Amino acid sequence: MSRQPRYLWLAEQLREPILRGEMPPGTRLPSRTRLARLYHVSEQISRTALRLLVTEGLVEARPGSGYFVRSAPEQFRLCRTDSSSGSGLGELSREVIGTEQERSPAPLSVRLRIREGDPVYRTTSRGLSAQLPITLHLSWEPAALTAGTLRTPFDAAPGLGLLDRLGAAGHPVDRVVEEVGVRTLRDSEAALLGAAPGRSVLVVERTHYSGGRPVETSDLIGMTEQCRLLYKLTLARTRHPTDHRGRP
Repeated sequence: MSRQPRYLWLAEQLREPILRGEMPPGTRLPSRTRLARLYHVSEQISRTALRLLVTEGLVEARPGSGYFVRSAPEQFRLCRTDSSSGSGLGELSREVIGTEQERSPAPLSVRLRIREGDPVYRTTSRGLSAQLPITLHLSWEPAALTAGTLRTPFDAAPGLGLLDRLGAAGHPVDRVVEEVGVRTLRDSEAALLGAAPGRSVLVVERTHYSGGRPVETSDLIGMTEQCRLLYKLTLARTRHPTDHRGRP
């Protein structure tokens, strides 16, 4: 069995007291040099361990001051429901950054069942709390669906929702599918969220269908320590057989 890398071992020595509350928010961690001396490791190892804790959101680096235990972040519930197909941002406000036309890369082409390189409209927006970005939303739809109409993301009236816009273009949405996963934050996403690349993020991959055809797909991205998914699902009532007296 291979030995655990030393930086992972050191990160665990610091992580455990933080999670147990023995190092409350605001506590200053020993410097890289002091950690190296205390735990008999190199400064490179102590530096890597601290960066890992920063990536996990447990520690923050303050330029010129050192590393400090972070306060517990505020959590936000992102409401998912089967009765509508809104933004799902809950109490967050939505900031639309813009829409661009681009060529569909291979993974996106699979999701939308189109050819690689086909034109798509990509819309980028963020979920904000007190003007701070909490979530990032990226959505794509085949340009062929609405090209030449006034129902593209560029031409539609402000405030017109996705379902109304696609329905007016002859593509009524009749099914929505979501997949939820966790991955690391990419550089381009990190820049929009003001976070460090490599941090763990929650990703809700949602696809809208019309008659079995994908007409839009999106990624809702949020920090795992800040975002929770709240599902509200309607349960269909089943009728039980009754006896001859009309009783179940």
